[in-house]
Amino acid sequence: MQRGPITATGLNYEIPEGLYAVPDHLLDLRPDSDVDHDLLHPRAVTDEKNIWFFWHSGFTKMHPYHQRTVRAYHRRFSKLGWVIRVVDREPGSPLHIENFLDLHDPGTFPDAFRNGTIGGDYALQHYSDLVRLPLLLNYGGVYADVGMVQIGDLDRLWNETIGNPESPYEVISYGKTLANYFLVSNRNNALFARCHRLLLALWAADGGKTSTEGMHATPLLKSLPLMGSDTLTFTENGRVYTPDEVKRMLTDYIIQGQAMTMVMGLVDEEDHWDGPKYCCEHVYAIDFIVGSQLINEITDWNGPRQFELMSLSLPKDGEDESDEHKQAREIVEQCLTRSFGFKLATGLILRVFGDTLSSLWRKTVGSDIVPGTYAHWFRYATANWNQKDIPPPLEFEITEPIKRGPLLREA
Repeated sequence: MQRGPITATGLNYEIPEGLYAVPDHLLDLRPDSDVDHDLLHPRAVTDEKNIWFFWHSGFTKMHPYHQRTVRAYHRRFSKLGWVIRVVDREPGSPLHIENFLDLHDPGTFPDAFRNGTIGGDYALQHYSDLVRLPLLLNYGGVYADVGMVQIGDLDRLWNETIGNPESPYEVISYGKTLANYFLVSNRNNALFARCHRLLLALWAADGGKTSTEGMHATPLLKSLPLMGSDTLTFTENGRVYTPDEVKRMLTDYIIQGQAMTMVMGLVDEEDHWDGPKYCCEHVYAIDFIVGSQLINEITDWNGPRQFELMSLSLPKDGEDESDEHKQAREIVEQCLTRSFGFKLATGLILRVFGDTLSSLWRKTVGSDIVPGTYAHWFRYATANWNQKDIPPPLEFEITEPIKRGPLLREA
């Protein structure tokens, strides 16, 4: 390993093999206040090099650890031509979604979004679900959840795939079912256009939905199995939720993912659409676990353990490395060298698995940036270093379609 530059805290973190320190002239190293000014006053959209986020009440009201994630995107990629925008639904905000998309268009948003009547335990997540595909369809670029920490060279991957007219790739995401927390495409993408059309149909059913509860049972998704496993269960307030209940709950929660899976497996000759063939030829899928969930694999999805390890201080010079230090170092080094991103999860996962690293960073403000800790080492790396290589795509195989016939015709 090589040593990184001296940070503002005077710490000299090791750069793992396969990474390099981004030259200062390619980074925005100004104070947070200056970066925040740019984030709150982005230039108009001029091309497809856009990185979109959504936070209902706006950037200034985001949790501090999420703000740090967004700033890291700006610091690393703004000088390469990318514009980072955190769109919102805050009245009077210049970044209000109405300044980018037509709120009155039923082909863009369902009634519940336009009327502000989406309900349920995860209403804010569903508002977010409903903006990401329209933003990409209208403007192109990257949509990332605010909990999606970028590690790999996003600019290079874009330039070698979607940004390259000679490349066959038109979509980038994680896994063969496409994780909706990180979606990349050009404008008017054929796959995402159909995914959003199906999602709007699910929201329009029965005169208009105000939540996703029960959407797993819609006839439009009849051919799809539910998400989740046959062994996953959890207990809440003395009640045990069975695997079938968890699968229905999970599928309703990630109904956008279910819609994407349907379109990817659809063959609709009337619409000249062959989903399995399209995925083989045009989707750049990064390995899901290694690519964005590696810390969970290393720790068996144990959020409190992750928080404990990442909060450890690195051994001082001459100090022996304990077993806990070794595991914390493994997390940082493995994620920085093998993963393209790092997903900080909240939402339904908290009910099933309990606290996550994300929820604990939220509860303990500033715990992700205590100088000299493994968390700070990781945070510093994701704002100042880059990977030398880009991840290889998974290979799709042309499989039997999930459904044959028109997208919006019941199976």
